[in-house]
Amino acid sequence: MSTLQEFLNSNPIDNLTEEVVISERFKDRDGNVLKFKIRAMTSKEFDDIRKRSMRLKKGRQFELDVERFNSAIVINQTVVPDFRNAASIEKLGCATPEEYLNKVLLAGEIAELVNQIQRLSGFDRDMNELIDEAKTD
Repeated sequence: MSTLQEFLNSNPIDNLTEEVVISERFKDRDGNVLKFKIRAMTSKEFDDIRKRSMRLKKGRQFELDVERFNSAIVINQTVVPDFRNAASIEKLGCATPEEYLNKVLLAGEIAELVNQIQRLSGFDRDMNELIDEAKTD
């Protein structure tokens, strides 16, 4: 068996996670920066999120809803914090994980989290390139 084959067999992508710093805004009481724990997307997860984020335009054309796409990536691929936590959603008076996400993170923080998840998932291209590619599918 080749060295690459051995490597692949020893390193499956199931539950590939990483802790990342999104912003210096997130600090504990001692001033330590808090990290988000993210999980890499499989190609199936990426395709599912992309498909769910499409909306019908006039006629039979579809376009990618970028906000829905980014929110779904963050909500589905962030392990800690859990943006689906019902108690947290209710505590802040939100009805959905998307509302909660937009209530607790700034737009740039969401974008940074999406970029980190994309990077961990093996996308080395700019997010705008991925969005443009998804629009043409």
